[in-house]
Amino acid sequence: MLLRQLEYLTALARERHFARAAAACHVSQPSLSAGIAKLETELEVAIVVRGQRFGGFTPEGERVVAWARRILADRDALQDELTALRTGLGGRLRVCAIPTAITSASVLTGELCRRHPAMRVRLESGSSREIVRRLVDFDLDVGLTYVDNETVGGSIRVVPLYRERYLLLTPADGPLAGRGQVTWAEVAGEPLCLLHRDMQNRRILDGCFATAGVEASPAVETDSVAALYAHVLAGGWCSVVAHVWLEPFGVPAGMQVVPIVGPERTPQVGLVLADRNPVPTLVGALEEVAIQLDLVARYDDVLARWSGPRRQAGRGPGR
Repeated sequence: MLLRQLEYLTALARERHFARAAAACHVSQPSLSAGIAKLETELEVAIVVRGQRFGGFTPEGERVVAWARRILADRDALQDELTALRTGLGGRLRVCAIPTAITSASVLTGELCRRHPAMRVRLESGSSREIVRRLVDFDLDVGLTYVDNETVGGSIRVVPLYRERYLLLTPADGPLAGRGQVTWAEVAGEPLCLLHRDMQNRRILDGCFATAGVEASPAVETDSVAALYAHVLAGGWCSVVAHVWLEPFGVPAGMQVVPIVGPERTPQVGLVLADRNPVPTLVGALEEVAIQLDLVARYDDVLARWSGPRRQAGRGPGR
């Protein structure tokens, strides 16, 4: 059995198409098919359901694919560890974060690359369910997602980072501006721009509104935090923002943030990692960064500076 044959197999599982899998492996389609056929002969099982086109995997094939992913992931982790022993930490770390935590992910990966200049990071955005699936499939090294609202599974290890807190982002001349705090019921009455209902952040907010006995009917829904801020800047809308977004985005000119009180929902955001022993070197390095940075204290400080009494709209912290 050759590792190259396992690479062919995992590429086919990822692409679900022989020609695309061959292209991803930089070989011809006949070479890829022959490699998988030889693997079937060596293992004495049928792996692929054959037909005019790719028809999926046999039950035995599904198990072979799972083992192939693990073997290749362990091969990569071994190479990274040996490289670190010889020349220092290097290699590529694959990270995926839910859209509402992508800015926090960049804080961690940015510090990781500063400490280890040879490191390379691929940072993507995805749903919490997608992150867990990719971790189980060894198609991802680290995820950043909500960890106490949906089951992440027994094969996943969790490293808590911080709890989200929510604020109303409102025009400085709006009816709720200048208040020390507002309720969820009051927020629901404002013209809102929110993330759409497919996103877990929105489901959390909808739960807060429901507990307060109201339902939010936003005029604009989006799947992007940046687009949310852009619509608020266009004028006329309010939004509910997580306190961690204040660090990268701040409070735009002409706007204010007001803490929201009421139902106590502060969802936990954390790293999710495949539960592997030994821990891959690159994953361990990011986990060390996350612990040392203390994001709870970092974001508490940001929140205190932005939402202090009579904070002037459009002025950065400390100015």
